[in-house]
Formats: sequence, C-alpha cells, structure tokens
Amino acid sequence: MGYELRAAIVGATGYGGVELIRLLQAHPYVRITSVISTSSAGAAIAEGFPHLHEIVVGVLDELDIDLIAGKADLVFLATPAGVSSELSPKLLAAGLKVIDLSGDFRLKSPEVYEQWYKRKPASQEYLDLAVYGLCEAFGEDVRGADFISNPGCYATSALLGLIPAVKAGWIDPSTIIIDAKSGVSGAGRAVSLGVHYAEVNENFSAYKVNKHQHIPEIEQTLGRIAGQEIMTTFTTHLVPMTRGIMCTTYASVIGERSEEQFIDLYKQYYEGRRFVRVRPQGKWPATKEVSGSNFCDIGFAVDERTGRVTIISVIDNVVKGAAGQAIQNLNLMMGWDETTGLLFAPVYP
Repeated sequence: MGYELRAAIVGATGYGGVELIRLLQAHPYVRITSVISTSSAGAAIAEGFPHLHEIVVGVLDELDIDLIAGKADLVFLATPAGVSSELSPKLLAAGLKVIDLSGDFRLKSPEVYEQWYKRKPASQEYLDLAVYGLCEAFGEDVRGADFISNPGCYATSALLGLIPAVKAGWIDPSTIIIDAKSGVSGAGRAVSLGVHYAEVNENFSAYKVNKHQHIPEIEQTLGRIAGQEIMTTFTTHLVPMTRGIMCTTYASVIGERSEEQFIDLYKQYYEGRRFVRVRPQGKWPATKEVSGSNFCDIGFAVDERTGRVTIISVIDNVVKGAAGQAIQNLNLMMGWDETTGLLFAPVYP
C-alpha cells in the first residue's frame, strides 16, 4: 500500500500498552514512533519489559502534547480512568486521531459516569464526539472517525454474546443475568493486595458485585440496540489465571427457539466478521481457545424445561478486550481491512 501511519502509545508500561506494542510490530501499515510513560520517562522500555529487548529500541518519552504531535498521526491512550478525559481534547485539537482504551468516553451521560466511576466526567461535547468502537455492531460509525472509545473488556464479551438475540427480540431483556469471570491481568499492572499471588492462587472470588463500571456500558449499548431501557444483573469474578474472560449469560427465551436456531441467527448476524466464531451445537468455548488472539468465541445451550438460553462467550481480555480491538478500530478508521495485523491463531496450550 505504501502508507505508513505514525502511532504513539500513552501508558505504554501497562498491560494494554505493552500488548499494543506487541501487536503493532506485526502491522504492515503502522510504525510506533513514540512510547510514553509519565512514571518511567527517560528509561529504556526494555528495562521494565526485557521481552522487548532489541524489538523496541529507545527510551520512554515524557507526556508532551507538542512532542507527540510532532511524532505521530494517531495516539492510543492506554491510561487509567480520569486521565484520558483531560488528554483527549488536547490531542484532538493538535490534529491527532485518538483511540482511548480507558472508560472515560464510553458512557454518554456525565452523571452516569460520575456515579459509576466516582470521578469528574469529560465534557458533554467530547462524550458526544467519541464513537463507541464495538466493531461488530457499530463498524460503520467507526469508519472515518477521528476519536474512538474502545469498549471495556467485560462489556465486549458480554455484548457480543447478547446483541444478536436482543436485536432479534428472541430473549426477554428484563431477565438477563451475566456471570462474568476474568483473569488477573484485567486488574492492570499496579500492585495491590487483591491481586497478590498468595491472595489469588487457589482462590476464586467475586468482586464489585452490582457495582462494576461496565454495568452501565453494557446497559447503554443493549438499550441502543433494543430501543428501550435495559437493566441487567452482572457479577464479576476473579479467576487465578493470567488472561481470559468468560461470560456465562442467562435469559428467558421469547417463543420457541432451538439451539440450532440461535446458532443460525448468530452466524447470520456475524457473517463476514472474522473475529466472532460461533460454535456448533453441543460445543462450548473455553478461554484457552482464544488466548493471545482477537477472537470472541460463542456457544449456546437452550433449556426447554426452564425456557431459558445460556450463552457462553469468551475473549482474551488484553487482546479482544483491549489492544486487539483498538487495532481493529484503527483498521476501520483508516479504511483498511479490519483484520490487518490481527489474523493470528490463539496461543495453545
């Protein structure tokens, strides 16, 4: 193609930022021109991440808008909540495209954001400007956009498992229960007691019950699909593994629907979307089967006795739930095939 996009990564020393570096090394149209960390500026990135030795050469840059604008065309913000809301307007004003991996622009209501994130929200102008980048549902909105809000990891898994059934009116939205489980990398790289080895190993725990910040994101998106307000029961659990999310979702079926019908519905909805793989009847996905990849695998079980469907969806939280989906959004933004630089098999075992 001959086109080269210059990319900067802010928050390059977190798991999402480091995964962006890994994945972008294989992208034919992108060159990383700046990796930025406010906590480690001036240090060689390989000092903190020896696996990048002789892959990424150079030091971590300071966070300087003018410096970034001189080096890059697009910025990935792999930053904690509350940081992107301050940076994104400045980066956009400097003429840069922005893909934000934090949650600062996912919710369209500043009041809802403040309620769930316990932080000052971004201005309404930029909340309205940000395109919610769930490619499989809103890919046409992403094409040609300059500002993308990357979906949350739990939300990605849950929504991809639910959207076709909600859109078709095959399930009662008021009955949706999402039982979600994540590996420890979902908590980020910061040290805390909750993700200490001795606390996590041989343990399985629920957290943020009825209070997780991805709840309003899931409800907002499902409401957008259904054209009505939707509330869900969503419970998150921490599993002693590094990567992976599994959402086991339950809902009452409207009418008589078989597993084969659900499979056909999802195959039709996701036709041509390479990163969603629908399992055949009687086969359900496991997190290991998508590890290190940008795939979301989905399986079904319909219980005629109770009239409910069980939908099982799995992703790698660091790839499809963060860095991989951000690159998928980049591809659509730029008019490239959305699979560019992302078509690799999961790591197994």
